Amino acid sequence: MRLERHPILPVERGEPFPFTFAGRELLAYPGETIAAALFAHGIRVFGHHPKDGAPQGIFCANGQCAQCLVLADGLPVKACMTAVRPGMAVLPADGLPELPRVPTPPPLREIGRVEVPVLIIGGGPAGLSAAIELGMRGIQTLLVDDKARLGGKLVLQTHRFFGSTEAVYAGTRGIDIAARLAAEVRALTSVEVWLDTVALAVYSDGWVGVLREGRSYVLVRPEVLLVATGAREKSLLFRGNTLPGVYGAGAFQTLVNRDLVRAAERLFIVGGGNVGLIAGYHALQAGIAVVGLAEVLPECGGYKVHRDKLARLGVPIFTSHTILSANGRDGVESVTIARVDGRFQPIPGTEKTFPCDTVLVAVGLDPVDEFYRKAKEFGMRAFAAGDAQEIAEASAAIFSGKIAGRRIAHALGFPGVVVPPEWETTLEVLKSRPGARREPGGELPTQGVVPVLHCHEEIPCNPCASVCPQGLLRVDPADIRKTPEFRLENGKACLGCERCVVVCPGLAITLVDYRKDPEHPTVTVPHELGAEATPVGAKVALVSAAGEILGEAEVREVRATPRNDRTVLVKLIVPKEIAPNVAGIRLTARWGEEPLPEAVESLADDEIVCRCERVTAGEIRALIRAGFRDMNAIKAVTRSGMGACGGKTCGPLLKRLFREEGVSPDEVTDYVGRPLFMEVPLGIFAGAELPDG
Repeated sequence: MRLERHPILPVERGEPFPFTFAGRELLAYPGETIAAALFAHGIRVFGHHPKDGAPQGIFCANGQCAQCLVLADGLPVKACMTAVRPGMAVLPADGLPELPRVPTPPPLREIGRVEVPVLIIGGGPAGLSAAIELGMRGIQTLLVDDKARLGGKLVLQTHRFFGSTEAVYAGTRGIDIAARLAAEVRALTSVEVWLDTVALAVYSDGWVGVLREGRSYVLVRPEVLLVATGAREKSLLFRGNTLPGVYGAGAFQTLVNRDLVRAAERLFIVGGGNVGLIAGYHALQAGIAVVGLAEVLPECGGYKVHRDKLARLGVPIFTSHTILSANGRDGVESVTIARVDGRFQPIPGTEKTFPCDTVLVAVGLDPVDEFYRKAKEFGMRAFAAGDAQEIAEASAAIFSGKIAGRRIAHALGFPGVVVPPEWETTLEVLKSRPGARREPGGELPTQGVVPVLHCHEEIPCNPCASVCPQGLLRVDPADIRKTPEFRLENGKACLGCERCVVVCPGLAITLVDYRKDPEHPTVTVPHELGAEATPVGAKVALVSAAGEILGEAEVREVRATPRNDRTVLVKLIVPKEIAPNVAGIRLTARWGEEPLPEAVESLADDEIVCRCERVTAGEIRALIRAGFRDMNAIKAVTRSGMGACGGKTCGPLLKRLFREEGVSPDEVTDYVGRPLFMEVPLGIFAGAELPDG
């Protein structure tokens, strides 16, 4: 089903139109992908694998695999990347295809060629920031991106960004940063943008092949190439890992935050890094129940404030746990997890199974850096930025792009364009992982208005200090990773303006106002599930920063104003003994529920390593034990790595199996890289244009 409202995103749709799937007439809206339209109608199985009949559905939602392949008006397309059109006839991809009969050769044409000073692959935060630096200096730049709009993953981020207010728009929502960067690029006459354009290959003669708007092949030769292609999500081995309903955080956020589709009813998350924690919060914003999160480490690896947001809203978090299986026949019906020991091995007897329809895998990212590595191999002047250079937060990607833009300008003969030394320091700060956790020190005042800071972990962030009109909130300007402090100095007092409460990306600041009643002060807490979720008079649970229930209170006032930028401020009357500890409210006891009485046995025979060719871990392990050390030899025997994704998903999993079998990485020969990084109809290389759409 589609989302009818969202607390952060506008829900605006045009007039619906009909299309068909497997002969069944359905309705879609302008701009929707086939995958989004099918999900909106509850359809998750897009076809069946010819090898074993396994159901196929969305996996990456980013064009990196072919799990969502369907036939649209007779042509095989990726449902996640192809817009649905009025009257389109979509069929599931079942069985093996037959080559169409062509009575006459298609008309051919000369391949288009374009030479540019700079080619940027990727229109996300890094690519856009670099394009702005280049465009401001009048450097002719071509930016290509495979999506229909600029922004990359920023268009999926409804939360406010951490980092530096001055350097990377900290305190602003990712969706708004995307719009701002895109508008700046569009205003630069020296920057040309090709959307819906997929970069296919980098060639030894310095040309880059791209498929423009899904129809025509163009060769581009840049003087300098910038690769800002972001990252792809890592996969994980467990039974049932290819069932429809098992997919990555990026795919989930694409469906929910870009396509405004309710992609699940009951979600379970595997992975406690920032990606998984943020995706869980996005699910709650869309009204989707998050029944639990499992993290194999003793602590979640993401920002504590992200973890605390989920805990405050009642999401059960199982640290030192791993997933054993996703269970179901044609889709996910439940998930089984277990506690792990010190060697991260499941402990028998600790299994728990939770009913759910979606398992979100968020176990890390790998850089999409194939284009950069190939360009360097061929001696091209090439740079990388953002996650293609190093996996970090999007704020770091923005600044990384700015630096890359200046370096490219210098390489093109603009000697006055340099990267200030302090920029390098800023980038390292923005890329830094969470640091020390510190308990709050000192007694807080019990009169006037007091901002209470519930963030006690060192992370790069300074919006609260930037907005305080009295200068009472301090973050060390020399190192914005230091935790903020509240100091009353020079006779100044907190005005109760609420700006710090609104701007905090972690929703980790509350206001305690003792002025009306010191014994029962008013506590103002931020809330982002919508004003209608917290009506005046409603009873809510009061929770600490870590999610412990402190008591109950009645909502006295709800403030949702344009100045608050979609953050709702909820005011409560709270006993003074607990007022400083109240960090948020909970509307329901738990989003999850107790596990089933017995663990569910998986219906799969073994974990799937190669999704495209349905090769199991058991098959791979047998070859490793037989002495295979060359992944290409394993490919020849099993076809692992032969599928549409080109080994992007199974390659890292094969390497993991080698490690588990005690084989040193030095003994393993990696896959030989494919000449083309993305699959494409062969006819385009002869100049044959594909049909519209």
